[in-house]
Amino acid sequence: MHQRFISLSLPLAVSFLLSMTCIAKANTFELSSNDIKAGKTLSSKHVYQGFGCDGDNLSPHLAWSGAPKDTKAYAVFAYDPDAPTGSGWWHWQLVNLPANTTELKTGVGISGNTLLPQGAIQINNDFGSNDFGGACPPKGHGLHRYQFTVFALAKPLNVSENTKSAVVGYMVNANTLAKASIEVSFQRD
Repeated sequence: MHQRFISLSLPLAVSFLLSMTCIAKANTFELSSNDIKAGKTLSSKHVYQGFGCDGDNLSPHLAWSGAPKDTKAYAVFAYDPDAPTGSGWWHWQLVNLPANTTELKTGVGISGNTLLPQGAIQINNDFGSNDFGGACPPKGHGLHRYQFTVFALAKPLNVSENTKSAVVGYMVNANTLAKASIEVSFQRD
């Protein structure tokens, strides 16, 4: 009986150790920023200019490291899950960043910016423009969360700047090898 217990337990133990190794490898992909910090409030530098908001509307600096070796491209999303739309609010969807990209400087999300790496595509956001749109929750709506996420992708995506946000989200999630996020907040009283 002791021999049988060992023979049944050994495959389970090996399986557990392999899964822990995969989790450990997935946890090596990290996102950092000189502009935003997890759990902190966005500065006016990253608040929208319009819709009653009066910020600088600059995308934040983002840097990442530890991507899986099979990464062929990156995507960057900025999303507000608390927007009163029933589906959140897409502030930025930047896709097809080349695999050698590891950093975006403050403000690269401006429409038509030549500082974006060649091949990168800014998808039409929920403000109706192909660029970064800063935080701008409805006045008096309370605290909103803003999730900045970088996705390491198995391949570049076959999309255009007019591809719908939901389709881009689907394609990014279907091709994600790893992801890393920073969540910040902002509110207007």
